[in-house]
Amino acid sequence: MPSARERVRAELTAEIIDAARRQLAEVGAAALSLRAVAREVGMVSSAVYRYFPSRDELLTRLIIDGYDDLGAAAEAADVPSAPSAERWMAVCRAVRSWALAHPHEYALLYGSPVPGYQAPKDTVPTASRVGVVLGAILGDAARSGALPDGTGERDAGLVSDDAVAVLGGEHPALDETVRMRALLAWSALFGTISFELFGHFVGSVEDADRYFDRVMGDLARLIGF
Repeated sequence: MPSARERVRAELTAEIIDAARRQLAEVGAAALSLRAVAREVGMVSSAVYRYFPSRDELLTRLIIDGYDDLGAAAEAADVPSAPSAERWMAVCRAVRSWALAHPHEYALLYGSPVPGYQAPKDTVPTASRVGVVLGAILGDAARSGALPDGTGERDAGLVSDDAVAVLGGEHPALDETVRMRALLAWSALFGTISFELFGHFVGSVEDADRYFDRVMGDLARLIGF
């Protein structure tokens, strides 16, 4: 059982993070300030620095939490026993729903880079969680015979070994064409959400729900589901 000091620290850490999320909504990530967060939680700046020594460390925590929350939503939406196309659509819809419900956190993850901030390697595993879910769908489809026959060939230097591992691993049905289409679909998922969330579809798309489903369905067929 955590000690009283540990419980207090956990509670204050949560308060600081909640205040930082409100700052994101009000001023954006670039203007996030530890001093402003400290004022909101009723602490002196020096006290907040004991929890987060710099603005960048607080940003990193917000980014990791955001990726974890988004990844959890994608994982919860996937039903491994369902057909591949249904799994793909369910995960894509879950990612979009999370983004629409958390626009400021999504903007932190996929919007404009924060000037002067460089995300550390700590963020990579959490940033990959959605891709791992989509890659599992691709790999399961290959191993169950749900993808067209392929050559299994690699185009050296085009797709990294790490990406191959995420995108279903090695299998004859997973050749470089399928992997490239999967990467295209992965990036198009977030590109479509970003265009909607940041207002770039205004005047072009009238029914965002139907448009999203049509695009994701077309991408599923492109992959071979």
